[in-house]
Amino acid sequence: MTDFEFDAELWLYPGKGGWHFVTLPAEIVQQIKFLTEPKKRGWGSKAVVARTGKTEWMTSIFPDKASDSFLLPVKAEVRRREKLAAGQTVRIALMLDRA
Repeated sequence: MTDFEFDAELWLYPGKGGWHFVTLPAEIVQQIKFLTEPKKRGWGSKAVVARTGKTEWMTSIFPDKASDSFLLPVKAEVRRREKLAAGQTVRIALMLDRA
């Protein structure tokens, strides 16, 4: 597993569904692209384990052409447990599975 830690703003997707995301910082994105280049998954997604506060969850990050980054979805249960809302800066630990 490869570990990354960063701070990012939690934001609400303007479309349907009420999805909340954080956008990964550029310096992390370049490392992730380099480390995962040989392994292509559907839509360019990458399997990760994410953690904020005391809450950890399995998910995927997805490429975003608009920001030239990856988006990390933050599930409703995670937001509830950690008392997070759109507009807050959150500390994220991201474990990228290189297997």
